[in-house]
Amino acid sequence: MDIDDYAGGFDEEPGYLDFAGVGPIGRTVRGELAGMTESLARARFGGFGVFLEQGARLRSAVAALTGFPADQVVFQPNTSTGLMHAMFGITGGVALSPAEFPSLSYAADRAARALGVLVPAWVETDHGRVTPGNLRDQLTPSIVAVALSLVDFRTGFLADLEGLRQVVGDRLLVIDATQCFGVVDAPWQLADVVVAGGQKWPRAGWGTGFMALSERALEHLTPVWSGFAGDDGATMPMDEVREPAADASKFLLTNPDPIAQARLSAALEEIAEVGVGSINARIATHVSRIIELADEFAVPVSSPRTESERAGIVVLQPAEDQLTALAASLHNHGVSVTVRAGTVRVSTHASTDEETFSMLRSALQSFATLTTV
Repeated sequence: MDIDDYAGGFDEEPGYLDFAGVGPIGRTVRGELAGMTESLARARFGGFGVFLEQGARLRSAVAALTGFPADQVVFQPNTSTGLMHAMFGITGGVALSPAEFPSLSYAADRAARALGVLVPAWVETDHGRVTPGNLRDQLTPSIVAVALSLVDFRTGFLADLEGLRQVVGDRLLVIDATQCFGVVDAPWQLADVVVAGGQKWPRAGWGTGFMALSERALEHLTPVWSGFAGDDGATMPMDEVREPAADASKFLLTNPDPIAQARLSAALEEIAEVGVGSINARIATHVSRIIELADEFAVPVSSPRTESERAGIVVLQPAEDQLTALAASLHNHGVSVTVRAGTVRVSTHASTDEETFSMLRSALQSFATLTTV
């Protein structure tokens, strides 16, 4: 499969530029969902065995893209749940930005309040960006872990994972990969915990995600939320409560949704077939075109312009008194984006087509006409 085949497998309407919010599923995932739903509906004799195979399939699919061994991967229904597992499992100080997506900051706060063993250390950032340089001097001996989003949901900034690993040293490095997993070819094994949902860039739909852990993370994170599906036995526990498993499955509460696992597996298998690098290159071209359009119509861009510091997000930041006009123009031209906190977040994927760029251009042109009259 090449990048054109991959891009052609999606059917979102022209004008959709909100992949950082949710990525519409493609034909491969839709086919997987239909087939699994049919199996669940028919309940043929012996037909439910396929559902029991999805856990191993999902772990293999994540392992292929992250480099983590399959037994160090566990399904999660969403990013927030995985981050809760991580934060509740840490004892000591955790350095993180107060500007992080709430899934991370809430997990740290709730763990600190509930158990009293995690201590949030709120770090100062470079205009919302966590960099090795601004992090280095804020790491004290009491900090045992650093947590951040590899791509920031507001600024679109792609953090330097290699540089962060060097600065973090032997502390745990927890990465929320939701805003880039499947479209950024990062050295994931440099992190100790990688958590991502499948509803955005992998385009697997809601209710899908995973958590991948290093051996050190498996050793040091306490499985506070560990249910019967994550115990150390091979059979259903009867009349006993067993110890948590030694591998990543100890972070399971109950049996996962096998159809959700199948959707995410299908999406990740397709990504692996075409190659993350190919998807990233196509998205990089699209991001450049969006920036060029913004420049053409004098719409300020506050997200990174340097390719090594960006992924699929472009943030437009017009003057405060022009935000409503820009949002209205995009809406009137059928362009889907996220408008939040004085900015317009535009996010593109490999499947973004020429009609979408034409619609975006028309919207920006209309906005420019309104603001220059």
